[in-house]
This record gives sequence, structure tokens and C-alpha cells, in this order.
Amino acid sequence: MGLTKTSNLTLEGVAIGSLPCTDADEAMYIVEKYFHNVPFWPQLTKISKKEDMLVQFLENMPSFFIEKNCLDSDYKDFTSDLKAFLNDYNKIILDQNATEFDKYGLSRDYASAFERFIHLVKNKRPRYAKGQIAGPFTLLTTFHDKNGTTAIHNPLYREIMLKTLILKTLWQIKEIKKASPETIPIIFIDEPSLSKIQVFDKTMQNYAASMIREISAIIRANGGLSGVHCCSKCDWRIPIFAGVDIINPDAFFYPETLNIYSNEIINFINHGGKLALGIVPTREKNVIESLTIQDLEEKFEEAVKNLTNKGIDEKIIIDNLIITPACGAGNLDERLALKAMEMTFELSEKLKKKYSVR
Repeated sequence: MGLTKTSNLTLEGVAIGSLPCTDADEAMYIVEKYFHNVPFWPQLTKISKKEDMLVQFLENMPSFFIEKNCLDSDYKDFTSDLKAFLNDYNKIILDQNATEFDKYGLSRDYASAFERFIHLVKNKRPRYAKGQIAGPFTLLTTFHDKNGTTAIHNPLYREIMLKTLILKTLWQIKEIKKASPETIPIIFIDEPSLSKIQVFDKTMQNYAASMIREISAIIRANGGLSGVHCCSKCDWRIPIFAGVDIINPDAFFYPETLNIYSNEIINFINHGGKLALGIVPTREKNVIESLTIQDLEEKFEEAVKNLTNKGIDEKIIIDNLIITPACGAGNLDERLALKAMEMTFELSEKLKKKYSVR
């Protein structure tokens, strides 16, 4: 794990990707106000459906058809498209100054706030800056071929999807480092479909772990930190064994996962991993409406107690905790999304003061 890289993240507030804003400047105002220590670029699906996580990271990938949610290798130019893509990939992996790299970045049509985010990073030069990608397992178990077969069963689609996501990841890191060389990029791999891993066989679990491992290794090799986010029940052994730096469970609605995998989580923390507690709910509107900071503090203390009861020292736990929303806020109305962001910030600040974190 990146021990020195993560030393300044104790009880820091970090956001998950989406916001319901219809204006990129408004979204970045929220980012700068509540997440100035770890700014992120928000996914804004109210501006464009192309910013949906299932679409956003597949721009310029061979064989992808947005209107069909379908992967197709039978169209006329697929072979030449694939050959060009693989040639570009190999060039970029060897030399990130390759002219082909920008083709695989995030265009304004697919990430309207990204340029503003990079401008913020350049001006403020924060210690950390967060990006994200859709998880390969989630995408490959969501999309299908023309015959309706889930894409993860096709080795060619697995290769294309994984390589596309690696390029999107590297491009984000490159842009952050170009804006502020000392800033450490944090890239979350958003894998909601890991919650369904129980319905897949061991082969699928191995696919998930190996793809996360490959992306995580690329992130770390290029000076970043890797995280995995899942906003439901999850077998946290998969990302832990894949070697990520941060795991991000929903600790509000699914606190039991901290108990189920407590031994693995404790070992993860003892070896320098960070546990990003998704402690601020972003799904049940009635819950958010009535929520108080005191409620969140109680949830936090419950989560810490679940781990100390397993024999790990409280200080070690606190030193390795991050505070996040349970998921993105893009499906909330703007008022409740703003409340969730405010509460993430306020809880982080209150806990840092309580535990004398500077």
C-alpha cells in the first residue's frame, strides 16, 4: 500500500462521482466549497445522458453502440477499428506523450465538468484530486452482444473494455499531474455489480479480481491511489485481494459487511489500506430529509466499534478511515444532494476535530 501517499487522508471527506446539477460551474462550486482538500470531477447526467457511468467511459471504444447498449464485432469496419485501437493502446502504454493519447480522453460531451476540475487543480494544487471510472466487471455484466450473451463471457470484449478503461484512467492521471505535478490522483473504480457476485460462478469472481488488479496496478505505477466503490452488499475480499489502496462500502445501509469481512478488512488496514466509510446516505430521500450530524456520528461510532470488537486498536482504525457519501448524489434533487455534500464535509470536520487530526 502507499503508506506515505495516504497519510494525509485521515477522516478526510471524499465524494463519489455524480451530482444532479444542470450547470457545470454550479457543480464545481459545490466541489470547491465542500471538497477543496480532495476535489473531484462530477458526473452530470442532467446535462447529458452521455455522462452516465455506463456510457461515459466507452467513447471511442471499438464496437460500442450507444443506442443499442450492445457490443458488436460483426460490423464492416470492426477489424480495422480494433487494429487501430490496439496499435494506439500499445503506443500509449510505452509513451504517454504519444499523439494518439488525447483521442481516448474524456471529451466535453462526455464529461462537461472535467476541464473546470483540471483548472481548479491547477490553481489550488491540492494534495489529492479524485477521478473515477466505471468498473470493468459492472460494464461487462451489463452490456451484451447482438445475441443477448453477456459481454463478460467474450474474451475479446473483456480485452477491449479493460484496455479502454485503462486508457481513460491513465488519461485522467496524466491531466491531473500536468495541472499539478505534486497532486496525488485518487481513482475510484465504481463497481456496483460486485453486489451481484454471489450469483456468478468462481470464474466470474476471478474475472472481477483480475481486471480490478490490472487497473489498480496501472494507477499505482503512475503515482496514483486506487479505490473500489460499491454501494450495496459486496464481497470485499475481491478488491482487497486485488491490491487496491481504498475500499468504499456503504456503511449506512449495509454496516453488516464490515462484520462479515472484518478479518480481511483489519488485515487490509494493518497493511496500509484505507477504509472509506460511505456513511452519508444518498438513496432514500426520506432518510436524508430527517438526518442529522448526530445520527451520522452514531453510525460512525457503530462502524468503529464493529472493528474494535474484533481486536484492532481504535487509533489504527481512525487513522485509516475516510468519510464519503454512500453513493453518488445524481439521483437526488439538488437540495438533498447539497445536504448530503454539506453533511459529508461537516462530519469530516467534526471528526477531525474530535480525534485531533490536522
